[in-house]
Amino acid sequence: MKLFLLFFSLLYIYPHVSSATQFEGSVVRVLDGDTIEVLREQNPVRVRLLNIDAPEKKQPFGRWSTNQLKALLAGQSVSVSYTQTDRYGRVLGRVVTANGTEVNRQQVLRGAAWVYDGYNTDNSLLALQREAQTQKRGLWADNQPVPPWEWRHKK
Repeated sequence: MKLFLLFFSLLYIYPHVSSATQFEGSVVRVLDGDTIEVLREQNPVRVRLLNIDAPEKKQPFGRWSTNQLKALLAGQSVSVSYTQTDRYGRVLGRVVTANGTEVNRQQVLRGAAWVYDGYNTDNSLLALQREAQTQKRGLWADNQPVPPWEWRHKK
């Protein structure tokens, strides 16, 4: 019976693990605080950083967030892990630099992005966001920062 349960547990878990795709490339463009282009086999691939949402360019801290991402990725090769694309065809990915820095997490820790409540699948990001809030880093220096999804809805 234990073997039977183990077998079916593996069948359930394995497809979720094996469905992740990974590629490596050079960052050729930072579009904003949560979107980049990575050159993959001579083709630019637009990557939206998974689980986070950065301020829009015209929103307070928008340009600052973009500059934080540029500073993290200037001249960097990255590895992108993803399982899906969004409705705009962007890869929804976790981005790690060649020196091991996980960019998605750094944007949250620096106060350059929110954890994207409605789409977050990494609960460990919430602790990083609380740390950034407590330390009043980046956008958390504002007394009442407006999440990008609310800001977009108002516009």
